[in-house]
Amino acid sequence: MILAGFWIIIVLVLLWTSIYTVPAESVGVVQRFGAYLKTVEPGLQYKIPYGVDSVTIVPVRRQLKMEFGFGTRGATNPYQMSKEPDLEKAVVTGDLNAALVEFVVQYHIANPRDYLFAVRDSEETLRAAAEAVMREVIGDRTVDEVITIGRQDIESSIQVGLQKVATAYSLGLQISTVQLKNVNPPREVQGSFDEVNQAQQEKQRAINIADGEYNKAVPRASGEADQSISQARGYALKRVNEAEGDALRFQALLAEYQRAPEIMRQRLYLETMIQVMPTLERRIIVDDKGQQVLPFLQLDHPRK
Repeated sequence: MILAGFWIIIVLVLLWTSIYTVPAESVGVVQRFGAYLKTVEPGLQYKIPYGVDSVTIVPVRRQLKMEFGFGTRGATNPYQMSKEPDLEKAVVTGDLNAALVEFVVQYHIANPRDYLFAVRDSEETLRAAAEAVMREVIGDRTVDEVITIGRQDIESSIQVGLQKVATAYSLGLQISTVQLKNVNPPREVQGSFDEVNQAQQEKQRAINIADGEYNKAVPRASGEADQSISQARGYALKRVNEAEGDALRFQALLAEYQRAPEIMRQRLYLETMIQVMPTLERRIIVDDKGQQVLPFLQLDHPRK
């Protein structure tokens, strides 16, 4: 029974030391006698116990980040917080102005083997490289670009440059994003810089208002000009058509007059009277044999 109990204990110890679990967000890097053997996926796995195989769990599916110039308390990543924030965020721009730059680098482990064995400390190396690349990129920009209009371009340039360094050093890390946080001038000149920044904003606001008025006035003037041109063309076409119609009408009347002069003369006279008579304020019609018209006029009657 003692011997059987001994063997049972041996078997349990073997099982306890040879079976392990890889979490869902990680992979297991297996080493045999210290040399890299393989990388295993999440789940229940087996290894040779008693120091023959060793496993390092690497969280390849976890998004990690590093903070420069500031630090968030309670971070689980030991490389996340800035050790010397005041020193890290003090930079000099391309126009020899000082600025305080806080930024964040988000990354994940893309190659567990390189991450563990190519460099002694991949994340510490990444932190030093990120600070160096940031100072290089900002050193090529003016202070106005750094603080106002050039933030997106700076973030993109830092990400590209840092990824090149990570690939060249075989850090096994993939840079996801770079975000500039608080970017300010030194505290000694903060007030003056705020005034300059406010003046620039007011200038830009005035330019935007002027552009808006221009964009409203020019289309309106163009529309009015097109309307006037269209009206003039319409009026010209109307007058031409009327003139041509009058000419054709006169030619038709002339032809009829030449065929029957007396009839056309009487017709023209009647048509003219039809047009003229309605415009007269008072109309008196008498017989050509009448001697006088005064007794027949009703002077106190409204005019007709």
